[in-house]
Amino acid sequence: MNIVVGVLLIVCLVVVVFWQLSERKRRSAELELQRTMQLFDVSLEVNSTIRKQDLLVKIMETSSRIMNAEASSVILVDEEKGELFFDLALGEKGDEVREIRLKIGEGIAGWVAQTGESVKVDDAGQDERWSSKVAKRVDYPTRSLLCVPLVSKGKIIGVLQVLNKRDGAHFSDRDLQLLESIASPTAVSLENAMLYEALEKSIHALKTTTAAKERMESELRIATDIQMGFLPRGSLCLSSGGIEGDLSSSTEAEGLESADVAVVETQAIIRPAREVGGDFYDYFCIGADRLFFVLGDVSDKGIPAALFMAVTMTLLKGKMTSEMTPGELLTSVNQELYKDDSTMFATIFCGLLDVRTGQLIYSDGGHCPPYIIRESGDVEQLRGKKGLPLGVMDDTLYMDNEITLGIGDRIILYTDGITEAEDRLQEQYGFSRLYDLLSKEQASNQTRMLERMVEGVDDFTNGAVQSDDIAVLVIDRTTKM
Repeated sequence: MNIVVGVLLIVCLVVVVFWQLSERKRRSAELELQRTMQLFDVSLEVNSTIRKQDLLVKIMETSSRIMNAEASSVILVDEEKGELFFDLALGEKGDEVREIRLKIGEGIAGWVAQTGESVKVDDAGQDERWSSKVAKRVDYPTRSLLCVPLVSKGKIIGVLQVLNKRDGAHFSDRDLQLLESIASPTAVSLENAMLYEALEKSIHALKTTTAAKERMESELRIATDIQMGFLPRGSLCLSSGGIEGDLSSSTEAEGLESADVAVVETQAIIRPAREVGGDFYDYFCIGADRLFFVLGDVSDKGIPAALFMAVTMTLLKGKMTSEMTPGELLTSVNQELYKDDSTMFATIFCGLLDVRTGQLIYSDGGHCPPYIIRESGDVEQLRGKKGLPLGVMDDTLYMDNEITLGIGDRIILYTDGITEAEDRLQEQYGFSRLYDLLSKEQASNQTRMLERMVEGVDDFTNGAVQSDDIAVLVIDRTTKM
């Protein structure tokens, strides 16, 4: 009998233990689901507007609600002055708070902006980093706080902090982890909003300035300076310095010697038909060894095309991330550009080139087919799945294409200002003449190639008025010892 009772007790204990383990797993799953839903809620909130002031309000309200805190604030970095400032401050003393500026490293917020490290403080007054500069202005006691950096594309653009957990409790380590998770999508949305605001200010400044000018020459000179400021200056050389070891057996090495390092060199030229135009290009690094590049052509010319070009370039640069493909980028930008009442659109070609492997992923939005000059001397058009120009249809899905550029290969992008240039008899320059010129100049360096392409068009038109903007982008994949 005692044995039976003992067995039953053991069975009961086992059942209780398994129940407790199951209950812990259930609670853990519920907490993880709650955290996921909270982050989803944050993502919806911060992506619901592109206006910076509205976005800051949403960030502070959402952070306070999710963290169960009395208050929240976003403090931005002024890179030029090396300071932190409150772009938006709510309440009766908001104007006074906006006057406050903290040096990088000053106070807890300044320390987070300087180090890039998150911090949890249970008693702010006892923390050696604490600065009461803000608290004294607003007469608001700070007991506990969390402060995390806002990082976008590797750069600290501000800090997000929440103050005083409700009911007098302290913030937990789990609260800090949650706020760090909130800060990630918040930083991306905030930088996009800042880019958009800067664009609006530039356009507003352009309109205000040009309206005050009495003569068209001064108006167009200002517009030219603003437009050219959007384009990258000079050439870009990107090296795959991260390659190490013997690459002779790797299929991705493209036959490189182990001492060789793959290099991508980029150079471009643009010549508007008027003082300002709609052709544009851009190129910049994505990570350590990938090059993003784009070349486009707005359907109009002059100031309207220049403004559309500026919006397009800002969206391209603001939305491009290391995880995004060119097709995904164009799909996202097109949704922003499309308007039912707009007659403007832009053909576009963009690509993402891996310097180390030569893998090129590209997407084509109705643009002129680029040419590839192979190391062997062969000249070929780059074909692939094409999409509609940006701004034509709001639900367009842009496709990705892929090829490999070998060592010694060159890709040349251009706008139709080259192929559709007309002479006095209205005959077009065409693809055949372009092919012949590229074949003849295949061994030329980038500067010479760009000059010869423009000179070839000028020789053909023989003094006829340039009717369209011209832009050319050349990218070489080579090696250096």
